[in-house]
Amino acid sequence: MTMQSLSFRNLSLLALMFIAAALAIVLKPTHFEVDPSSQKGYEKIIPNKFGDWLTEENEGSLVVNPQQEEQLKELYSEVVAKIYVQASSGRKIMLSIAYSADQRHENQIHKPEVCYPAQGFELLGIKKDLMQTRFGNIPVMRVQTRQGRRVEPVTYWIRVGDKLARGAIEQNLARVQFGLRGRIPDGLLFRVSSIEDDTVAAYQLQDQFVDDLIGALDPVDRSQFIGDTVSSNSATTILSGVTRALKD
Repeated sequence: MTMQSLSFRNLSLLALMFIAAALAIVLKPTHFEVDPSSQKGYEKIIPNKFGDWLTEENEGSLVVNPQQEEQLKELYSEVVAKIYVQASSGRKIMLSIAYSADQRHENQIHKPEVCYPAQGFELLGIKKDLMQTRFGNIPVMRVQTRQGRRVEPVTYWIRVGDKLARGAIEQNLARVQFGLRGRIPDGLLFRVSSIEDDTVAAYQLQDQFVDDLIGALDPVDRSQFIGDTVSSNSATTILSGVTRALKD
């Protein structure tokens, strides 16, 4: 694919996103996709022990909050932060889940590449990736961060309704797709990280943790994290849903 065709494709995606966003604003979605009262809570869904993993008590201060403490209650319906220890190795994984029943633009979930620097971390790199699990490939973002001598590789994804999104464009396109149907989606940030200088080894451990965790959940609870499907939800895939919504 030539640079010219790539540029045209990117411009086309951007133009359609702006058109869809404008229409979504005009349509003003008013119906929530999920009834907040029907949620049983992620604290109850996430097991404290599964497979080779066990939660560690009184270590929550190590987990970077999705946003500053005073804004948490305004942005999110629920925040869960846990640290797990792998019994066989003693290595640790930090898990953070931020859930919001309202994913309109002003309430949409904040991404780690924004909130980590806001808390004093240096952003060393960010890239899109696919995490392989027994339930299919999960589209994720890999973020490398550092604060002093603390090196913390991060893996995360965002669920908007039943769509998994990476980055601002995919997140906004998924939100707009629901808006065009008059619906307000819920959203969830799923983030794992570990304090480790070896980034490759850190991501391998994070992938294993995620696969073990979602494998320990029943199908209904699992869908709360990875949607109805973990097939590709790239900008192109989500955009096709926007296009169909515009035609309906």
